[in-house]
Amino acid sequence: MVRAAVLPAVGAPLEITGIELPEPGPGQVRVRLAAAGVCHSDLSLSDGTMRVPVPAVLGHEGAGTVVSVGEGVTGLAPGDGVVLNWAPSCGSCHACSLGEVWLCADALSGSAAVYARTAGGTDLHPGLNVAAFAEETVVPVSCVLPLPDGIPLTDAALLGCAVLTGYGAVHHCAQVRPGETVAVFGVGGVGLAALQAARIAGASTIVAVDVSPEKEELARAAGATEYVVASDGTAREIRALTGKQGVDVAVECVGRAVTIRTAWESTRRGGRTAVVGIGGKDQQVTFNALELFHWGRTLTGCVYGNSDPARDLPVLAAHVRAGRLDLGSLITERISLEGIPAAFENMLAGKGGRALIVF
Repeated sequence: MVRAAVLPAVGAPLEITGIELPEPGPGQVRVRLAAAGVCHSDLSLSDGTMRVPVPAVLGHEGAGTVVSVGEGVTGLAPGDGVVLNWAPSCGSCHACSLGEVWLCADALSGSAAVYARTAGGTDLHPGLNVAAFAEETVVPVSCVLPLPDGIPLTDAALLGCAVLTGYGAVHHCAQVRPGETVAVFGVGGVGLAALQAARIAGASTIVAVDVSPEKEELARAAGATEYVVASDGTAREIRALTGKQGVDVAVECVGRAVTIRTAWESTRRGGRTAVVGIGGKDQQVTFNALELFHWGRTLTGCVYGNSDPARDLPVLAAHVRAGRLDLGSLITERISLEGIPAAFENMLAGKGGRALIVF
């Protein structure tokens, strides 16, 4: 038995309870979690914005230590540190054949599986494959990546989603070049990672935008050179900060129609906007044909930072070791499993950066 945060039904409160984990079967790995980040995607799964089979154990951003391995698993042994990979690519679908592993058609197929049971015998699904909101989990070997040398195990949890997503949005999706100007909308865990990534990319002006004035210090520590409190005049403020042109690149980490539209309007003619935030179907963004032609801007979705975790994790680790990427600065609260509901409330209220569950 291990303790876990169980989502019994969509929209229901999480239940902190004991669950029964099986021993790892062929091709599986059992991991003892050191830490798990509380991501906005977990909130989106719990409230039904994104679909997940229930009952489920959520949590997809985590790192821990291998407890045991199943038959056929090679290259991993008990005691090894690992980072969870919630979106493993199959390597054979159309997207994977194009090298777009972040769009793998089968990446989330494991979420439909039964991986554990409650003490009462109810089947449980692993939310986003890895079920990190638990003391231990059992996952396919494809869902673990070796912990890079020199990276603290607890902080490494953030590499599994927030940092891969924020860094990838800047470097892979928007492809920010040295000297370009960047605006990041939403200063949560992903937004803070995107700000650091923009600094690493050599952006000249980096504008952070958030509804909360209290996040300015966090944003500037991450690399923001300017801070704008979101309002109806945000796009005008950003243009004023960039010689009336607008930024070259906007990274939207909120997932609201008004924020997406504002991010697009904040870019220069020919600018680029990457939409990282996950919004609901009710968030309709509208444009007219003439403005699309006139402004010549690019608006693109960005899934998981357009990242390949196996390729990108060593790159991120090198930035951490060199002091260019500070994982600890993304964390504004360290909590227990019981603190997840409060972390969700803080997200809804726009408070803080990343809450990290420490086991």
